Amino acid sequence: MLKLALQSLWARRLTAGLTLLAVAISVTLLLGVERVRTEARESFANTVSGTDLIVGARSGQVNLLLYSVFRIGNPTNNVGWDTYQAIKQRPGIAWTIPISLGDSHKSFRVLGTNGDYFTHLKYGQQQSLQMREGRPFETPFEAVLGAQVAEKLGYKLDQSIIIAHGAGNTSFSQHDNLPFKVVGILAPTGTPVDRTVHVPLAGIEAIHLGWDTGRHSKNVTAEQALAQDLTPKTITAFMVGLSNRILAFQLQRGINTYTGEPLMAILPGAALQELWGMMSVMETALTVIAGFVVVAGLIGMLTTLLAGLNERRRELAILRSLGAGPSHLFLLLALEAMALTTLGIALGVGVLYLGQLLATPWLLSHYGLQLGLGLPSAYEWQLLGLVWLAGMVIGLLPAARAYRYSLSDGMSIRI
Repeated sequence: MLKLALQSLWARRLTAGLTLLAVAISVTLLLGVERVRTEARESFANTVSGTDLIVGARSGQVNLLLYSVFRIGNPTNNVGWDTYQAIKQRPGIAWTIPISLGDSHKSFRVLGTNGDYFTHLKYGQQQSLQMREGRPFETPFEAVLGAQVAEKLGYKLDQSIIIAHGAGNTSFSQHDNLPFKVVGILAPTGTPVDRTVHVPLAGIEAIHLGWDTGRHSKNVTAEQALAQDLTPKTITAFMVGLSNRILAFQLQRGINTYTGEPLMAILPGAALQELWGMMSVMETALTVIAGFVVVAGLIGMLTTLLAGLNERRRELAILRSLGAGPSHLFLLLALEAMALTTLGIALGVGVLYLGQLLATPWLLSHYGLQLGLGLPSAYEWQLLGLVWLAGMVIGLLPAARAYRYSLSDGMSIRI
């Protein structure tokens, strides 16, 4: 019966192919939405690992997380360098990573920091940053590029780059009097690090010498800049690693009540949970839309089977005349629905993996989203099982109609 069902579908391959395509597209969309949602969560969660606290100016914890870790948005205020030094000396703090944002290079964010960034920053499963080429910066006018920056702009070691004033995509103010030399290119991480230009804090201070309230008042040469004190006056935020994580809440409370200036210390994990809570409505909406697309695909399959059934009444009558009983007709139509659903699911999964393979470089380049090509998760298998079960239930309706057809009805169709 299965062979007969497949041959019957092949004889009607045009309509069957369109039905198959509708089911495949709906399955691709359903799994695609689920995979993007899951991978986006994992990608965000893997961006920073091993950091116990992030400290910045008092604002919302999601805002602080977004601009300090994901380079999205801007801070409400900066943190004084003296304040940073005072908190850095507190008991229980093992290391800190200062961060200074506000400039850009050809739409990529520029981050000012120090050597602790390359030593202590972790991502994924406690993975350290690795140099693909070159070394970390050592002098004020050296830069280390993220993997995507180097790849997209075609930069090599020892090349000079000009930093633009401001973090917008387009800037008409260039720090062209003090270029930076590329001394290192980081290995890909699948995080915002790949889309960042890293320079020393002293370099950030140097390029802003001669700037008054955001306006360029005079040029400063590299020799003049190096002759001055390039200790930062302020930074944007800083990350904190503790010698004992039990101290996290105690230190967080102490920083949040710091009297020197208004500060906020956040736990990255808690901030991420709040972020996902804000996005849960959008995630639910996307899942519901994908579910409706699956329903539309299955209804299309039902419509095709029912419409074709009326044209196949003579075929079914011939089968009855050859000895096929009503149960055989029922089984034949059910097997056709099962074959369409199964093949549609298989084609949809195949299209999903092909789409992932083609889209991953673009998603990684533009959004830093790395889509894994692993086997479907347990939840995805459940979704596929539900689609298959729904397809089988849909197929029972035309099968039930075929069951009721009689030999005389099939041989005496009125035109």
